[in-house]
Amino acid sequence: MNTLKMAAVSLATGFVATLYTGLVNTTPGGLVGAVWYGWPESWLKYLVIAPQYSPWKVTHTNLAIDVIVWAVIAFIIWAIIAMGAKRR
Repeated sequence: MNTLKMAAVSLATGFVATLYTGLVNTTPGGLVGAVWYGWPESWLKYLVIAPQYSPWKVTHTNLAIDVIVWAVIAFIIWAIIAMGAKRR
């Protein structure tokens, strides 16, 4: 697998992993009024107390950081797999 294709697959994998972490509740203990989702950065918040319009709030910067983190992890895994396949 060439590097460009591996990077594209890693980015797609990072995006899917980030969306999956949107199901993980990461609310700090003692926080009242919002429920946080996403890992390692909480990028999705559900406002429990007095939302003006939509109770869901997406923090785009944290979302982008999560996609990059998971894409780098996926790229490393794909590179290790590719190196193992070349040795055979």
